[in-house]
Amino acid sequence: MSTLVLDDATVQSVFDWKMAVAALRDAYAADSEPSRFPPRVLARGGSGLLRTLSGVPANAGLMGTKTIAGALGERRMFSYLISLFDPTTAELVALLDGNSITGYRTAATSALAADLLCPPGALDVAVIGSGFEARKHLEALTAVRTLTSVTVFSPRAESRARFAHDLGHTASVVQPSSSPQEAVADASLVICAARSYDETPTLCGAWLKPGSTVVSIGSTLRDQREVDTDTIARADVIVADMVDEVVHDSGDLLAASAAGIDVSDHVKSLADIVSGRQPGRVHPRQNVLYKSVGSAVQDLAVAAMCVAAAEKASVGVELPIHIRPVQK
Repeated sequence: MSTLVLDDATVQSVFDWKMAVAALRDAYAADSEPSRFPPRVLARGGSGLLRTLSGVPANAGLMGTKTIAGALGERRMFSYLISLFDPTTAELVALLDGNSITGYRTAATSALAADLLCPPGALDVAVIGSGFEARKHLEALTAVRTLTSVTVFSPRAESRARFAHDLGHTASVVQPSSSPQEAVADASLVICAARSYDETPTLCGAWLKPGSTVVSIGSTLRDQREVDTDTIARADVIVADMVDEVVHDSGDLLAASAAGIDVSDHVKSLADIVSGRQPGRVHPRQNVLYKSVGSAVQDLAVAAMCVAAAEKASVGVELPIHIRPVQK
């Protein structure tokens, strides 16, 4: 078996939002026994950082690992590598540059969660942030829902104006807003996709109208904040892609715990919502929060989708050597 290698440009050329959301739906609906997707591992020393996320999907998908290498010197450089293996033969099927996949899989998973958690129908969306993740989230949402309007807030007026201009095709109206409070006032769905420089939360629960759905992706480590404790206190349902990591290792939930907010009785896993094992929103006036820290489920599902699309399109290159499995 030859190994297919996909650089970032090739990944971008074969990626498709609808196919990605479908692949994630299949992956999350499959058996979610904990041993298939263990906690991520982080190694640090000096200026070096190496994080690994691994998994063995239950839906006959390719197993694999995403490795994130960081050089935390003055320039802060990162590389992403995804390795995919055949679970029946241990053959190395593909190597992919995981840079774009990391952004794609986060946005596509958020779109899947939003589709399941928002009431039926078109959405009025507020986006906090105007960078890569904000743009990808808006693109991903168009694969699952019609967007009636989009309001965007970003600290710099020129950034939010550029976002509104560039993403104008996603909804009938994309309107820049001069404050986050104004941006979310009439929104049925709020996308938080911007980290504050001083880790001050960018979204306050007091701004949200009843029945809002919030997607929060920017508090993935203990020292990071994105939504305030009131947002968490007001949430009738909290859905997490990785429950233990969201509750015990994300700054937002740690801050809520320190403030005496107990979320233990209304946190649910995204896998349980997708599979139908548990309900998500059960009333249109409930406030629902989706918190994401990222997982190998997402990386492997989207990477395998890209490999299948690349093979169909006959793109990518073959590794010039064979990494042979050995019998032991």
